[in-house]
Amino acid sequence: MKKKSMALQAVLASTLAVSLTACGAGAGDGKTSSSTPPATPASGGGPQEKKVDNITITFQNIYPDPTDPKNSMLKKIVNDYQAKNPNIKIELDSLNTDQQKLKLKTQAASKEVPDITIVNPSAQMKPFVDAGLFAPLNDMVAQNGLKDTFQSGILDWYTFNNNLYALPDGNNIAVVYYNKELFKQAGVEIPKTFEEMVDTVKKLKDKGIQPMAIGEKDSWTGSFLFMNVLLRTNGGPGFLKDVVDGKKTFQDPAFVDAVTSFQNLIQAGAFQEGATSFDYNAGENLFKTGKAAMYFMGSWATGGIETSSVNGKVGVFKFPTVNGKGNPDEFMLAPGSGFAISANSKHLKETKDFLNYFMLNFPKEAFAVKGAVGLAQKVDGDFKAAGYSEMAMEVLALFKQVKGGDLAFDNTMNPGTAQGHLSSIQNLFVQKKVPADVAKEHQTAYETNKK
Repeated sequence: MKKKSMALQAVLASTLAVSLTACGAGAGDGKTSSSTPPATPASGGGPQEKKVDNITITFQNIYPDPTDPKNSMLKKIVNDYQAKNPNIKIELDSLNTDQQKLKLKTQAASKEVPDITIVNPSAQMKPFVDAGLFAPLNDMVAQNGLKDTFQSGILDWYTFNNNLYALPDGNNIAVVYYNKELFKQAGVEIPKTFEEMVDTVKKLKDKGIQPMAIGEKDSWTGSFLFMNVLLRTNGGPGFLKDVVDGKKTFQDPAFVDAVTSFQNLIQAGAFQEGATSFDYNAGENLFKTGKAAMYFMGSWATGGIETSSVNGKVGVFKFPTVNGKGNPDEFMLAPGSGFAISANSKHLKETKDFLNYFMLNFPKEAFAVKGAVGLAQKVDGDFKAAGYSEMAMEVLALFKQVKGGDLAFDNTMNPGTAQGHLSSIQNLFVQKKVPADVAKEHQTAYETNKK
């Protein structure tokens, strides 16, 4: 894991800046998708060409929200490919993140994984790879210069035993988005500490303004926020690694303090009533429609916010210190969801050809629809000249300040421990619990599931 940790540090502290060359004149290396690559023909030509069979490729994805730029980008690339390959139909199965995870688990159990599916990196991928459910993509990523479009080191998180099994859509950091107009109405400023954030929540609530939005039906959202608190109370990255290495347990004071602080935020009334009944899209839409003042999320949310009704009213800030601990330049790091191909696909060649085409076009089309902030691939274009918002430019600037950080809990721990954690944190939105008991729940889950 040390190698991957170093790779990610390099990606976020230095090579992520490659994509930011777009803040000035457009920078390309001649291998990015600045022009549409040719589709691979589904059949050979010639006077004795055989009849081409019609093929359907099922493409499971996590872009169901029509207000998200990536939704329209997805459909455009698919439609363009189908127009060039009329015998191939791309059947979209668009789900929100938690729905997709659950569906994939069911499909994996029966070995009926769709032709293309979505999987998270590292620990979340490993069980699928170990079960032989995904096809290696080493050959496909070498075609048309695709591998060279990715930022240095990012593909390590999707590689096992020297085989690449998925292609990521992003490389993100977590930030706090805030509505400047609502802050002004409440007379509050950007909080410099977590304690000030709790106080800001109370002041917003007193003014009748919903302080924060979250989609906690998808339990990873609360975990993502909690882990940023833990990153601070631990005084820096590596808490989960220390647990795995036997140097710490979940009953360590840093973890207990994180639970205490996190509950203080919840108990102050930070989140909307019934937060656990709002899925990711519903929670985010509260912020995007001006009904909440703050939203903690990965930088992938930038595009959807930029094309919403609050565009021009939103700024961003780093997650603050907690009890005087932590460095705001250390972020929750999020190598994106990856596109994987079923090892049992009946149309493996055609599916690889399509995914190759899709990923080659991904940066260009994402850039065109204001969805290129935080991509895993290099972006050839000038963000400012293309009309990206001031908010987007702020997010891009934050990438340059990254001094490391942590991955999400469920991208680090085994699935059993991760599920125990997700349920435990989600319960905090429903009832207040003794922090020491929450820590004990986590330790029990870890000891039960560790190998």
